[in-house]
Amino acid sequence: MKSFRLFHDSRKRRHVGVSLCTAALLLSSVAMPEAHAAITAVEDRLPVEKIVIRGNQRIEPQTITSYLGIHEGDILNRYDLDKAMSALFASGFFADVSIQRSGADVYVTVVENPTVNRVAFEGNDQIDDETLEKEIQLKPRSVYTRPKIQADLARVLEIYRRTGRYSASVEPKVITREQNRVDVVFEIQEGDVTRVAAINFIGNKAYSGSALEDVIRTSEECFYCFLTDDDKYDPDRLQFDKQLLRKFYTSQGYADFKVESAIAELTPERDGFYITFTVDEGPKYDFGEVTFESSLKGINSERLQKLVTTHSGENYDGEAVENSIDAIVDELGDQGFAFVDINPKLTRHQGDLTIDLKYEIEEGPRVYVERINITGNLRTLDEVVRREFRLAEGDAFSTSKLQRSEQRLRNLGFFKDVKVTNERGSTPDRVIINVAVDEQSTGELSLGAGFSSTDGALADIGVREKNLLGRGQDLRFKATLAAERQQFDIGFTEPYFLDRELRAGFDLFKITQDFSTESSFDRDSVGGRLRLGYALTETLEHSLKYSYEEVEITDISVDASRFIRDQEGTNVTSLVGHSLTYDKRNNNFEPTDGYFLRLTQDVAGLGGDSKFFRNEVQASYYYPVASQWTFMLAASGGHVLSLDGDLKIQDRFFVGGRSLRGFDNAGIGPRDVVTGDALGGNIYYTTTAEMTFPLGLPDDFGITGAFFVDAGSLYDVDDNGPEVRDEASLRAAVGFGLGWRSPFGPIRIDFSQAFLKEDYDETETIRFNFGTRF
Repeated sequence: MKSFRLFHDSRKRRHVGVSLCTAALLLSSVAMPEAHAAITAVEDRLPVEKIVIRGNQRIEPQTITSYLGIHEGDILNRYDLDKAMSALFASGFFADVSIQRSGADVYVTVVENPTVNRVAFEGNDQIDDETLEKEIQLKPRSVYTRPKIQADLARVLEIYRRTGRYSASVEPKVITREQNRVDVVFEIQEGDVTRVAAINFIGNKAYSGSALEDVIRTSEECFYCFLTDDDKYDPDRLQFDKQLLRKFYTSQGYADFKVESAIAELTPERDGFYITFTVDEGPKYDFGEVTFESSLKGINSERLQKLVTTHSGENYDGEAVENSIDAIVDELGDQGFAFVDINPKLTRHQGDLTIDLKYEIEEGPRVYVERINITGNLRTLDEVVRREFRLAEGDAFSTSKLQRSEQRLRNLGFFKDVKVTNERGSTPDRVIINVAVDEQSTGELSLGAGFSSTDGALADIGVREKNLLGRGQDLRFKATLAAERQQFDIGFTEPYFLDRELRAGFDLFKITQDFSTESSFDRDSVGGRLRLGYALTETLEHSLKYSYEEVEITDISVDASRFIRDQEGTNVTSLVGHSLTYDKRNNNFEPTDGYFLRLTQDVAGLGGDSKFFRNEVQASYYYPVASQWTFMLAASGGHVLSLDGDLKIQDRFFVGGRSLRGFDNAGIGPRDVVTGDALGGNIYYTTTAEMTFPLGLPDDFGITGAFFVDAGSLYDVDDNGPEVRDEASLRAAVGFGLGWRSPFGPIRIDFSQAFLKEDYDETETIRFNFGTRF
């Protein structure tokens, strides 16, 4: 009998203890023994007559035979048995295998690896069992092997490392059970978070170490860092810091800057890291000659010259070069050149430390969209994402259309982050677009509150779901509960009505408003409206509406103005209107660049009692002064013209509160000075100038400040009399605001003081609102 045996260490081990510093050694020590180590030369050339499987308990003989690759009738040699041995061990089912040859028969004896009965974790307080179970290979009823448990050990340590716990240790214990089963228990000592003890820079001359610390994301341990993770050591963040440093230096003129090394050293106590960046700043350059060279015919070079932000004599700025290229690509796309390549050619002059910049513009190869892959939309339907794309599979690829598609996805407000990338397709003229979205809560529970010098406290509550059932539909309900107002309204919007780019919706409302403080009456209204909107171009939208509202003026105070008493009773308004909106903002929710224009016109008189023609305009402009500094200038105005005599009070404009900070609701405009009642006006305008800026706190705090000046006026009322004051004079207020993107939702507090006002105006000093999402 000839014996062919591959020896494998099958010694049972009760437990293996490993810490972070030895994990790599254990992993590297696992090696598959050489399959031919104890296999002697095959002398018998007889064909195999029978294959006998021995020692198997769970695994069927047919399964073992299929891995062997040996069949009856085969004539075996050393290579065949080598290969059979390796195949059985590679299956992972066996701890030991031997093959014996007796005449024409082959005997295969196996020792099966045990199966996992249970996997448990002990001592893990910071990371729950469910998270760890998803990351490891060993599962109940799976096959236990040493490579698996050592790989799982390394993975658990890696997870703790990612959370900043570099002093964590894991000791896996293997407990033998009957029927060749084992329990696997990972005993974990999590240790404390290993934070960054110090950050040092070597080689920096132009900027101090503290200045560079403001550039990178990683920060030293501090007392307020419980709100952020930036003081935890993260090797991925360290790589990102290197990119941030290069981006900063190249934007300041240091075109040759490079990070020589970024080293993180664990302290001897293993409770912190010392991080050292070694940099080579190189010389500082200015832009020399900036030129264009193009192989394209028919391009408007003057328009391109106005787009670039790189000018001769200014400091070299790598970020400005990238932004200029993006602007040129967009402009050429608008001019009809969908396929262009732009290469910024830099020529350094060491003598005068200048860099000549030439934008080389060439026609790029024609590329078409092969496929659009969407990932991360666990709740939002694919069609909701696809319908926002300006590109479809089979279309000619366009960078400008791709950027516009990404912007449209961001404007939905459904996603925390949207990343749109492209890669080469199946052929050189095909491109695959990958869309990775990170969904966020689209349900909103909003709470608002305010304090005025006349009304005291007020509050409102609203519930809204902007992505109903993942279909992109918008459903909202709002209730305002206060001493002076109760409002209930519900609205629904279908953004793609009849599977076309038609935004259709309706609103129903019932409002009881106490104007006893402002105008000595109560206002009850009930009604609804129908809405339909559609895009004329990418940035121009037209919408139509029909509104029906029944308003009752009640509970008029006995000492109310005679002009208010004349309004008592019920009035019906049947109104049709439209609006044109031109939107060039870079983001609908938190714009930092671009502008917005809207014209609204309404006509009342198609039935009902009120008959008037109303016009309103709104405009806003945003300019990024610097990183995180945004200047905003906004204005609005309106005029309403009666078509049958005097206007009803509910059809007039009222200004104050949110529309003019520093003044109470309905705080300015025509007023009966005897009773103090606000009468509303037919003409108004407001303007706002605001600068939003960071407060020097870490970005993760989400706290910003704002200085603002609000100004405006309201005038021209139909009621006349000696007791009516109707001044068209300018009112203005100045103030300071704080905004916080808190875990409970955005919070805004405004402090304002009116400095231009009439003696009969009503002022407000503090206004705040907050909300949360679900």
